[in-house]
Amino acid sequence: MKKDIHPDYHLIEVKLTNGETYRSRSTYGSEGDVLTLEIDPSVHPAWTGGTSRLMDTGGRVSKFKKKYEGLGF
Repeated sequence: MKKDIHPDYHLIEVKLTNGETYRSRSTYGSEGDVLTLEIDPSVHPAWTGGTSRLMDTGGRVSKFKKKYEGLGF
């Protein structure tokens, strides 16, 4: 391997959306930094079975559905 071209690989703390934390090795930030996740296995539909529902904030979803209702989605 070439010297001095690889990123520093160190321990960080990963904080999940439910507040749980764990330590992991990463190239993110520097030693001891905290990586706060917005989406993780406890809330993402790919891991939860896809049962979460789309929130209609401001009527955007209903406007979209109305606009494209004739296309057969």
